[in-house]
Amino acid sequence: MTDIEPPGATWRRVSPKYLVVDLVSTFVTGAVLTVLSALPLILGHWVYGWIPPVVVGIVALIVLVLTPRRVRAIGYELREDDLLFRRGIMFRRIVAVPYGRMQLVDINRGPLSRALGLSELKFVTAAASSGVVIPGLPQEDAERLRDDLVARAESRRVGL
Repeated sequence: MTDIEPPGATWRRVSPKYLVVDLVSTFVTGAVLTVLSALPLILGHWVYGWIPPVVVGIVALIVLVLTPRRVRAIGYELREDDLLFRRGIMFRRIVAVPYGRMQLVDINRGPLSRALGLSELKFVTAAASSGVVIPGLPQEDAERLRDDLVARAESRRVGL
């Protein structure tokens, strides 16, 4: 079995505060799905109606327990010609986005992220499947990274 990690990669991690955002989001999603799966039990008299909410609740708890490890797996690296982004524990994904292919670099902030001083940076390229979102960046780092990526993208496009 070979690893897909590039040799010598030094990954920059997202802020530890992002764990709070992801935990809250995962908990709320799990709670809503558990309640929705319990509707047949609540509204009807299905004998085995307790099974779906128990299964959904257990899956939600497993996802909640794995959330800290999943957040630690998120990272990015600025290389000479491209940006590498990685995420995932079991299904790992590493994307290389060439600077010259970036068309848009966008900063988004949800209410909980804004309260914690975090942002997410989104890159859009011509290929729909190569869009990358780096969550959990401190606001200042996101703005600095956006400006750096835009400058690198402009310099690479001039050379094309």
